[in-house]
Amino acid sequence: MNALRSPLAAQIVQWLIAPGDTVRPGDPLVILEAMKMEHELRADAPARVLELFFGEGETVQAGDALLRAESLRESDIQPAATTRPDDLAASANVHRGDLKRLLEREARVQDAARPEAVARRHALGQRTARENIADLCDKDSFLEYGALAVAAQRSRRSEEDLIANTPADGMVTGIGSVNGALFGAERARAVVMAYDATVLAGTQGMRNHQKTDRLLGIALEQRLPVVLFAEGGGGRPGDTDMPIIAGLHVGTFAAFARLSGQVPVVGIASGRCFAGNAALLGCSDVVIATRGSNIGMGGPAMVEGGGLGVYRPEEIGPSAVQHANGVIDVLVDDEAQAVAAAQHYLSFFQGRVSEWRAPDALTLRDVVPENRLRAYDTMMVMNGLVDAESLLPLRTGFGIGIHTALGRIGGRPVGLLANNPLHLGGAVDADAADKAARFMQLCNAHGLPVVTLVDTPGFMVGPEMESRAQVRHVSRLFVVAADLRVPVFCVVLRKGYGLGAMGMAAGGFHAPVFTIAWPTAEFGAMGLEGAVRLGYRKELEVLPEGPQRVALFERLLAQQYANGSAVQMASTLEIDAVIDPALTRDWLIKGLASVQVSAPRTGRFIDTW
Repeated sequence: MNALRSPLAAQIVQWLIAPGDTVRPGDPLVILEAMKMEHELRADAPARVLELFFGEGETVQAGDALLRAESLRESDIQPAATTRPDDLAASANVHRGDLKRLLEREARVQDAARPEAVARRHALGQRTARENIADLCDKDSFLEYGALAVAAQRSRRSEEDLIANTPADGMVTGIGSVNGALFGAERARAVVMAYDATVLAGTQGMRNHQKTDRLLGIALEQRLPVVLFAEGGGGRPGDTDMPIIAGLHVGTFAAFARLSGQVPVVGIASGRCFAGNAALLGCSDVVIATRGSNIGMGGPAMVEGGGLGVYRPEEIGPSAVQHANGVIDVLVDDEAQAVAAAQHYLSFFQGRVSEWRAPDALTLRDVVPENRLRAYDTMMVMNGLVDAESLLPLRTGFGIGIHTALGRIGGRPVGLLANNPLHLGGAVDADAADKAARFMQLCNAHGLPVVTLVDTPGFMVGPEMESRAQVRHVSRLFVVAADLRVPVFCVVLRKGYGLGAMGMAAGGFHAPVFTIAWPTAEFGAMGLEGAVRLGYRKELEVLPEGPQRVALFERLLAQQYANGSAVQMASTLEIDAVIDPALTRDWLIKGLASVQVSAPRTGRFIDTW
């Protein structure tokens, strides 16, 4: 570089070098002004400046030589210091005032800037919104959206007050990676939103509604899972910057609801979650909540305002109530466990894993008692089928007549449902049917094959049950199963009776990819005891009550049992095979390798309830 020439007609604003200086490629040399815009000229080769031809304030024409220099070799110039990425924050305290102001402003939204609020939170045994997000997301993966927002209250509060006391308008939103080490960067990305209970009680303000809507739109467009930490008190009446009367036009709730069935949606509740916050939580695929949580569509003020009594927050929707009624899918002790459960849940929708550990298959041979009247826990069967430590039971406090869980078999995620003989002998009541139907919808929406474990005497009957709309509730099993696009695999463990067994088998024993049975299985159009009493009523009534009638009943029951054995069912091709229980997992692995999940269907069905 022997000379530097002006690329345009301009005025010299400032020389950044002087004669005798050495410059490297890319170093700034001079600033020119033309048409009210400044232009920076940089060195294109190593050189030593010898002479400047114009002074600051002078006008130059295009092509004028601005300086004279002599060329140098790279080795003649001392290397420039390099800046590592982790030095960026330290290097930012230099001459750039705009960058300094930005970093100072950003720092004020962090927990470190609010030690008193953080201390109060920790005193309650809870974590901050940012601590929960840091635990959920992979290190340094979270990109925060809308961090500089403050509450829409400028007409009643100072800017300094809003910055200090309403950081991020009480909601942290962004996109991060969850389980990236297992599934890679692309599959791990997720939208994460957390109401901040230390800011205006985690209430929903106009700005954080805008932030929510922004992220929900991205989640839907990019098909990203969503995790919502929903703690907070609902709508905020104190936002005054917008001419709004009721705010009922807000699109957040509709936008959140549109995600249903499109992407996995996880809601997490810790502490108090009322009103609008609870409405969003209730729209989630799965609700994870701590034992200390309270969830309700109205908090104490709303309840009292409606003339419904005066209650403490702890009396409204405690976790014990909401777990038993099915609102809570996964009940945990604290926020750390809630985050771990969310990571576990999301993993089932992020893909297969290449490393897994098989359970001891031989234990399955002894799960079902030889005594056909002896109850047992089918959750033991689930644990004996899935990869070790992969099982995630859902809604364990509700509809306990059927277990539902997510798990992996050979690394592949699946949904599992099983009758529970410990409750009503495995009979399907209204709550169990609702639980199973919704679980199948969950698996169907997100493409998880379903494994159903059958041991039921049928649908629960009787006047009390019919008073609860049993007809409509249990019919959901058939309507939902008819719309499934995912493969179903059916294993009959013991009782496979009547319509209840058919409902558990996606509508009938030939609806699944295969229906297999263990040697302990028994079948009938209805419960065997009822079938004998109904079918042989005349024969039994001929005999007087007593030993003779009992003996005939037992003989007829034994005949029905023999006729309805698993081997007999297989011989008439009503089921596909009778297998050693220890081979069940092997059957499922090979069956899963033989099927594909169909594309989502465009049709619609009308739920029976």
